[in-house]
Amino acid sequence: MSGLPALPLAKVSWKSAVRIIRSSFPPIDLFEDIADPEDWALLISAEQKTNPRLMASIGNLDLVPPARRVGGTGASYLMAPFTHISPDRPSRFSDGSYGVLYVAAHFETALFETIHHHGRFLARTGEAPGWTSQFREIVLSVDADLHDLRLGEPEHASALDPNSYVGSQTLAATLRAAGSDGIVYPSVRHAAGTCAGLFYPDCASNPVQGRHLAYHWDGRRVDLVRDLGSGEMFRVVETT
Repeated sequence: MSGLPALPLAKVSWKSAVRIIRSSFPPIDLFEDIADPEDWALLISAEQKTNPRLMASIGNLDLVPPARRVGGTGASYLMAPFTHISPDRPSRFSDGSYGVLYVAAHFETALFETIHHHGRFLARTGEAPGWTSQFREIVLSVDADLHDLRLGEPEHASALDPNSYVGSQTLAATLRAAGSDGIVYPSVRHAAGTCAGLFYPDCASNPVQGRHLAYHWDGRRVDLVRDLGSGEMFRVVETT
C-alpha cells in the first residue's frame, strides 16, 4: 500500500466486539436469507420488477465491492452501514460518501460512544426530558489488519480531535483509497476504551444480537440506561 501515511499496522482480533444501533433498523431480508452474495445482483434485478421499494430497503449495494460482501444470518448488521450512507450523516472517518462499520472492543466503550452521539442529536432537536429511543447491542468478531492510531503520534493528533472530524476524515480517506481495511483507535468518548472503524463488512463476522437498551434524556445529557431484558438501570457517569 504505497503512499500511505506513516501509521503502523496492527493485527486486531476481537471475539466479543460490540456495536450498538437503534432498534428501529430492521434486518434486510436479502442479506439475511441469501447466503451467497454472488446471487444478489440477479435476485435484485428480478425483485425490482414487482417490488419498487426494494432498493430503499437494501440501499446502494454497488458501494460494496462484490468480493467483500457478506451474507447469511446477521449480515444486515455488517452490510447496512455500507449500503445506507448520506452526506447528511458524516462520522469520524467518513464524510458520508462511503460507509464505515464502527465497533468497540468492550460494551462500556460502545455505550459511551452512542450516548454521546445520541445526546448531541437530542440537544439539537430540543427533546423534552424522558426515556427516548431504544437500542440493541450487537456482539461480533473482528479480524483485520488495521492502521493503528493508539500510539499517540503528534502528526495524527487531529484524527482524535473530540470536536472536529476534519483531520480524521482526511486521514481515513487517504488510507481507504490506498487499500486500508480500517483504523483502530483510542475512544474519544470513553477513557481507556478502544474502537475500530472498518472500511469493509468482511473485516467482521458472527454478529449476534445482545441486550436491548433504553436511554433516558434529562434535558442536558443521557443520564440513565436501562437494560430492557433484565430491567436493571444504570446511571451514566461521564469518563472523559
